[in-house]
Amino acid sequence: MLRRLTRRLGHDGNPLRRRIDVLEAWLVPVAIVIFLGLCPLVLNVTGSWMRAANANELRGQANWHHVQGVVLQPVPGPEQAYHSANSWISWAPAVWTDAGIRHRGQVPVLGGTRAGTVVTVWLDSAGNVHMPPLTVGQAGGRVLEARIAGLAVLAVLLAIMLLVTRRILDRRRLAAWESAWQSVGPTWSRHR
Repeated sequence: MLRRLTRRLGHDGNPLRRRIDVLEAWLVPVAIVIFLGLCPLVLNVTGSWMRAANANELRGQANWHHVQGVVLQPVPGPEQAYHSANSWISWAPAVWTDAGIRHRGQVPVLGGTRAGTVVTVWLDSAGNVHMPPLTVGQAGGRVLEARIAGLAVLAVLLAIMLLVTRRILDRRRLAAWESAWQSVGPTWSRHR
């Protein structure tokens, strides 16, 4: 196994192996080392960035309050044949009372909610309706998603760099072959 790895990386003493071939053999291992070396940095930066965004959002939600509202129209839900839990949110018309004043407007509710259902309506200090505030679980999920996305972006960037470098090496290799053929080809041909 070690012998095969050594041969794969271009250290087998093959006199026909060019320097470009050795460089190309080392591209993938170097990309893997760079990826593993940058993983902690990417995880730290994306996690910190998303935690700061979550904290900023939570500060903005600090002055929100909730009231009870009544949904006026049924909200479409999943097909009953699938017997699946509904997890998407739709906006539906509802009425609610805030500070003694009756309001009517669109509120976020779970799909499949029936007309007449009592729902919680989240309002800011100006009385604007919002999605429910960010929970601790959602904040943690956002951090995890940001970290995974950061690693995916890093992997894609390294893959693109790897492909571009291989393309450059292939062009140099072809140019070297063409040059070598220009010097040797006429001696092998009858056309001089």
